[in-house]
Amino acid sequence: MTAAIPRLFHFVYGLKPQTRPFHLIHYLALESCLRVNRPKALFFHYNHEPWGEYWDLIRDRITPVRILRPKVELRYHDRHVAHYRYAHESDFVRLDVLLEHGGVYADIDTLFIRPVPQRLYECPFVLGREDDIICQSTGTASPSVCNAFIMSRPRSAFGTIWRERMEGAFDGSWSRHSTLLPAELAMTHPDDVHIEPAGTFYPYMWTRDDMRRLFEENADTAGGAVSIHLWAHLWWSRFRRDFSDVHAGMFTEAFIREKDTTYNLLARPFLPPRDRPARPPKQRFADAVRHGLGATRETLLAMRRAVSRFRKTSP
Repeated sequence: MTAAIPRLFHFVYGLKPQTRPFHLIHYLALESCLRVNRPKALFFHYNHEPWGEYWDLIRDRITPVRILRPKVELRYHDRHVAHYRYAHESDFVRLDVLLEHGGVYADIDTLFIRPVPQRLYECPFVLGREDDIICQSTGTASPSVCNAFIMSRPRSAFGTIWRERMEGAFDGSWSRHSTLLPAELAMTHPDDVHIEPAGTFYPYMWTRDDMRRLFEENADTAGGAVSIHLWAHLWWSRFRRDFSDVHAGMFTEAFIREKDTTYNLLARPFLPPRDRPARPPKQRFADAVRHGLGATRETLLAMRRAVSRFRKTSP
């Protein structure tokens, strides 16, 4: 009998220097995974270790694993997109980890609300459907499977062929190598992969309407979903408003406890206890200094990118 997918959960984080403390939303991803799925082990793969109160609260209950950044050749035509190389590198790391160890991979902006069902552990490889997307290479709408939640046996056939072709498929866009390629491979290798409907892992899609239902309304339509993906890169910055009016700075413990929205109600049971010991003054001071230095570094990098774009567009 073929071995089932092991109950090992994997997260990948910190492929760029950590200039801000580990966020509450990321803590909730790990906490909900531990409580809902009760994994045999939860591995947190990082290059730059997180820091801050929420990291200190969760670190000793998971297994942090220091990794090297992957040696992959990524070709960029847009220097602005190249700024997100760390996110593209994560696409390769997650497959490498699953091929070696097997298990379940989830993005760090996931919230688990129900245990992964046993039937999925019996599959050789699992992905979830997302809405069709516009391929930047062809300009046409194409079927897509999201790589924010992946299940795999060690050395799975589907994972192996996807990893072998991924670097060649990379075109500098967000999706060609990571969601469109596996959707194409699923059509030619249907026996090697199981595709779940979008409602299992992605009950709220990356649309402004769904972001509003998730973060601004109290309309739990998650149905029988296992997890919720937050698509955080689309709204994390307070300066981005095209997908949602929320931003990362809004999500404090008080906000999640006091405002009844779909996400807040689902995340509330996983918040850290109110009556936990106060953080020592020395740690608070060290965090403040590190945060200040990180903010300065981010500002300088943003200024450099702005100057570069200005020079590129100037006659």
